[in-house]
Amino acid sequence: MPACPEVQHSPDTPLRVLIAGCGYVGIALGKALATSGHQVWGMRRNTSALPPEIRPLQADLGQDIQDAVRSQAWDVVYYTASSSAYTPEAYEAAYVTQVTRLLHALEDLEQPPKRFIYTSSTGLYTQQDGEWLDEDSPVQPTRFAAQALLEGEQRVHQATLPGVVVRLAGIYGPGRTRLLDQAISGEAQCIEERVAWLNLIHREDCAGILAHLATYPNPASCYLAVDHCPVEKNTLLRWLAAELGLPDPPVIPVEEAPPLRRGGNRRYRNRRILETGYHFRYPTYREGYAALLATHRKSRDPHAS
Repeated sequence: MPACPEVQHSPDTPLRVLIAGCGYVGIALGKALATSGHQVWGMRRNTSALPPEIRPLQADLGQDIQDAVRSQAWDVVYYTASSSAYTPEAYEAAYVTQVTRLLHALEDLEQPPKRFIYTSSTGLYTQQDGEWLDEDSPVQPTRFAAQALLEGEQRVHQATLPGVVVRLAGIYGPGRTRLLDQAISGEAQCIEERVAWLNLIHREDCAGILAHLATYPNPASCYLAVDHCPVEKNTLLRWLAAELGLPDPPVIPVEEAPPLRRGGNRRYRNRRILETGYHFRYPTYREGYAALLATHRKSRDPHAS
């Protein structure tokens, strides 16, 4: 793949940015970029959900997008779409077919973008013994979802556009509070003698890292977007219970527990993104969940601090 050059800009000449598949992460990214003074367009089928900071560009990535792509001269293009369902067909469409269609449309432009940034997943890794992994660790995905994501990465690296892949860890934040909801409802369960590492990143840091890479000079071809502190799931559930003033969740035998989720049992290092100078807003689960807990308390008592 071609090396990523520095994207030249100044506060007086904002970047023109396209976010294709502008959803949960893309909207947060668009807001962050707009706050920094850049001009941001969000491409999606239904643009009514876009906030005013993001200019709407109505198009279906599953259809012809040539006219939409030609509407501006883009400096940076992001692909942040997600699959519509957990099926081989849906993942193939979202992470291979649509990515390829967008890359080809951009390559045909008289003035192609200077950088293409693709959001992938740490789910590409299959190690299960608690290993510490990074961008150079081997990936040999066996599940259809990870195989589609990896093929999408390969399409990005094979393109003539300068490309960067960002592998996102488990995203949490406003609207994604499953473990917190379980702790609040009393449905959380710790599993006896099972180690299951969670590698997390708050949505605001997903957006922050992606925005940071828009202008970072000569970026690497791949980054892991994960916070500083992998946490064992039982530890997180007990921490949440303590913060809520609740007793520890009950412990069930491993024989009665559901199988490990797709995250598995491994830990990720974020050294490479830290070396770019990015500073995390929520460096560990403690800061991130503390913010969510504060929102929860305020929703129950508007006068709570």
